[in-house]
Amino acid sequence: MIISPPMGWNSWDCYGAAADEEIIRRNAEYMAKYLKPYGYEYVVLDIQWSEPGAKNHEYRPFVPLCMDEYSRLLPAENRFPSSKGGRGLKPLAEYVHSLGLKFGLHIMRGIPRQAVHKNTKILGTDKTAGEIAKTDSICSWNTDMYGVDPDKDGARAYYDSIFALYAEWGVDFIKCDDIARELPHEEKELIMISESLRSCGRDMVLSLSPGPAPIEKAELFKRISNMWRITDDFWDKWELLYDMFDRTEKWCTHTGPGHYPDADMLPVGAILQDYDESNRTKFTQDEQITMLTLWSIFRSPLMIGGELSKLDEFTAGLLTNEAVLKMHKTARNSHQVWRREINGAEHILWTASNAEGGNYLAVFNTGERSSKVEIPLSDIEIYTEAEITDLWSGAAPLYGRSVIAEIPSHGAKAYVLK
Repeated sequence: MIISPPMGWNSWDCYGAAADEEIIRRNAEYMAKYLKPYGYEYVVLDIQWSEPGAKNHEYRPFVPLCMDEYSRLLPAENRFPSSKGGRGLKPLAEYVHSLGLKFGLHIMRGIPRQAVHKNTKILGTDKTAGEIAKTDSICSWNTDMYGVDPDKDGARAYYDSIFALYAEWGVDFIKCDDIARELPHEEKELIMISESLRSCGRDMVLSLSPGPAPIEKAELFKRISNMWRITDDFWDKWELLYDMFDRTEKWCTHTGPGHYPDADMLPVGAILQDYDESNRTKFTQDEQITMLTLWSIFRSPLMIGGELSKLDEFTAGLLTNEAVLKMHKTARNSHQVWRREINGAEHILWTASNAEGGNYLAVFNTGERSSKVEIPLSDIEIYTEAEITDLWSGAAPLYGRSVIAEIPSHGAKAYVLK
């Protein structure tokens, strides 16, 4: 069982559909050297690794994809040269594993449209792609796939065949796209995907995208997956970060061992490199602190989106703050306490119990000016004096019955109380 939220890196924010073998190896090498000691371990190759001509975040519609005779997508050899000779992504996964890390892969739900049009074979059955496809079930933003009809003979054999291939390659993490917000009408296909993955003979994290996932299906997500998106693609815009307070409040009670609502990747450092080599996150330093504080006390998976080799010192320091990452691992029963105006600015208070004893407290200033606040510990039902340690600064602990903090606009503070 996964006992803490997954941590790692995903290629989408920086490279869109155009990540290649050199990019994956470079970021894996950085992670192994600088981030692995802090718990980061998954290196995830995002969408369209089978598309030879992918250039950026824009998809080329209806282009031919690399595929085997059994309707299974294969890596484009011009982008992943180690895959030549029918080796697939196994050599790349082996390289990631050699660094002490784990390899993840993006997939779209369904079966390639080109397989359906060619009516190619399905491994393990006499049924064909055209016989199992649900051609009226299509993705609204990508033209690669048709849905699979779970009521058709051969549908389960298709999913069994692709997960058997991924197990052979050594995949440790599957990001399945075009599924989380498609419930309830694609629920049976999602259940089939989960059951097929769980029976493939290799442990793999199952991550579901995109969001927002419907909260009324929370118990299903917890039962059949490890993480699921609670938002559409999250980018470096304050309004999206502000909106995340509503989303995390709604989902916080559904976090637990092996299942984590996912606030999406961290768009920090160098992102959107296919558009501009100088492009970096538009989040201010204080907004980055707010994001990491909220993701950590809420216990969202921490998947970095920027090119790791271009991380600046400030952001690298945030991502490797041991005290905050400890909160990410040991916070329990996280929830919002209140949301109120103080000194003319909106403030939000979160708390969590600490699995190692004591409590966590995080306070956010979402207003447009800095504010000095005093928060009685009685607000989180602590009625005695406590040792109060600032997680971000690492300053010597203070003792008292309240937390007093100067919080900049769009900034946050986090504390452990003992």
